Amino acid sequence: MITHINGRLVEKNPTYVIIECNGIGYFLNISLTTYSKLPEDESCKLYTHFSVKEDAQTLYGFVDLAERNLFRHLISVSGVGPSTARMVLSSMDSAEIHNAILTGNVGLIQSVKGIGAKTAQRLILDLRDKLAKEDLDVESTISSLQIDNNSFTDALSALQMLGFAKNVAEKAIGKVLKAEGNNLSVEQLIKLSLKNV
Repeated sequence: MITHINGRLVEKNPTYVIIECNGIGYFLNISLTTYSKLPEDESCKLYTHFSVKEDAQTLYGFVDLAERNLFRHLISVSGVGPSTARMVLSSMDSAEIHNAILTGNVGLIQSVKGIGAKTAQRLILDLRDKLAKEDLDVESTISSLQIDNNSFTDALSALQMLGFAKNVAEKAIGKVLKAEGNNLSVEQLIKLSLKNV
């Protein structure tokens, strides 16, 4: 199993790259998200997923482990192949997809070309619990950040009054606190958290 390729970026396109490593050129299919984050210099490292089918063997490249993990979750769902998963990752960044699945946002997932209502619902149904377990690190951050932070409680209450589930609101607030720190007003915390739910 090839887990990553570290080498010289020979060719860079929105849908694929060629990386030369020890005299061998590897063709890797990529998402637009990975394309936008690729370095400008020649040195390049991409995490990979090797897909084997009856008629093809294909390498997919990802700029970080989070994107590769999400790709693997997506292709584990019945009816979602690597091409569809790559389209999803090209349409939204990993955090947006993650939040759309956790919050059950069928409309947002369905806005991706090639994803119908049934597939969007299946993605949410199959992946919500798996992705929620991966959010445990965010929850541990929440518990460490909310100490001495009265804004957390007020923001949580406000988001719940707006109709968001407690666990979804907590995760959104936790992400904001992790990124911005404890020095936000309640209003700022609510506004920023709304972008994460």
